[in-house]
Amino acid sequence: MEGNDPSRIEMKEDKGFILFGRDISKIPCFRNSLLYGMGGGISLGLGHFMFNSRPLKACNFAVYSFSLITLAYWIQCRYNYSVQKFEMLKVQELLRQNALYEGTPKDKPVPEVMDV
Repeated sequence: MEGNDPSRIEMKEDKGFILFGRDISKIPCFRNSLLYGMGGGISLGLGHFMFNSRPLKACNFAVYSFSLITLAYWIQCRYNYSVQKFEMLKVQELLRQNALYEGTPKDKPVPEVMDV
């Protein structure tokens, strides 16, 4: 029985949600931005309805707050992502240079950290 062989592992390719030809599950910060926006929009819309009892204005308020929260979190998250990515590229370059110059006269000694 070759089909039940436990040593044979088949990996199924996980297909995410494709929107305009792009897998949105691979976009950094997309999921969290939408989740925070939906949670905030629903909460603020319900809160607005509880205080004013006007359903149309509460729905408008929910959509506006969803949009604002999603956009604000997206901008903040993508900024932090780019800063972190830039720092990682700098560290990779320094590690590459260190490996290149290790054992040569250009090798710089690593400064010791002094406890004060």
